[in-house]
Amino acid sequence: MKSLSVRELYESKRELFQFEVLTGSIDSERPITVSDVHRPGLALAGFTKNFLAERIQILGETEMLFLETLGKEERRKAIDRLFQEKVPCVIVAKGLEYDAYLSTKAKEVGVPILRTPQSTTPFIHRLAEFLEEAFAPRTTLHGTLVDVYGAGLLITGKSGIGKSECALDLVERGHRLVTDDMVIVTRKHNLLYGEASEQLKYHMEIRGIGIVDVRSMFGVRAIGKTKRIDVEVRLREWSASVQYDRLGLEDRMTTILGLKVPVVTIPIIPGKNITVLAEVVAMNHQLKIQGIHSVDLLDKSLIEAMRKKSAPV
Repeated sequence: MKSLSVRELYESKRELFQFEVLTGSIDSERPITVSDVHRPGLALAGFTKNFLAERIQILGETEMLFLETLGKEERRKAIDRLFQEKVPCVIVAKGLEYDAYLSTKAKEVGVPILRTPQSTTPFIHRLAEFLEEAFAPRTTLHGTLVDVYGAGLLITGKSGIGKSECALDLVERGHRLVTDDMVIVTRKHNLLYGEASEQLKYHMEIRGIGIVDVRSMFGVRAIGKTKRIDVEVRLREWSASVQYDRLGLEDRMTTILGLKVPVVTIPIIPGKNITVLAEVVAMNHQLKIQGIHSVDLLDKSLIEAMRKKSAPV
């Protein structure tokens, strides 16, 4: 299970969220393990049956106003309920003032409290976005990712088959390179996104030439930071013993991080224009998204023609 310490959250987002530490220490015994956050209003009011202790607890204006309505002893009991289970941390939003017992109790149980001047709802959205990114499933694939007519083509194949050369030709034709050789794939919102590592960003290795800087050679419009992966294009050496798909009646799929991705296998032979074929794959994918399936239309047309031919005169 992935986890993130409160210290890592604080140090990576201290400036963005303008964090202030209210407990002296930011070390927590319980790491952050989920991307969701929790506003513990019901727990403060006394209902703790479904208290989500594994989440970061957010205290906004509503929670603080509720605590202010309570007497001293009732307020302390409410705060005790907040810490009855070990939580990763508590964050006070909107720069709100707080009861001194809140930090006293937090120090006693070893739970750090942070405060941000940002409004509660916008802060929660930004924090959730950061946590979703931090906990998103990731993997690294050997391949090249290119944005072709708005479709993300993940070009794969064994080393030396021509992935980079195909991508370079696509860039020269006006498409955008996202990454070459190594694709960092992240699953977010049931979609797959690919990006380059910081070390390899905007660079390609062309055998016989060496490393080239695509951004410097073709300009900023020739590169992209990240792109959704729509289709995998597999390049394979031609083999007479292999039966290649000639009709496209069925969409062939592969699985990446648990999600299905259409895959198209292109056999490589001398003289075949792989760049144009990659463009066709991208355009055909866009047509399918719009509900236009060329092979289905042809199939229906042929069936209709046969039906008319066989109909009695």
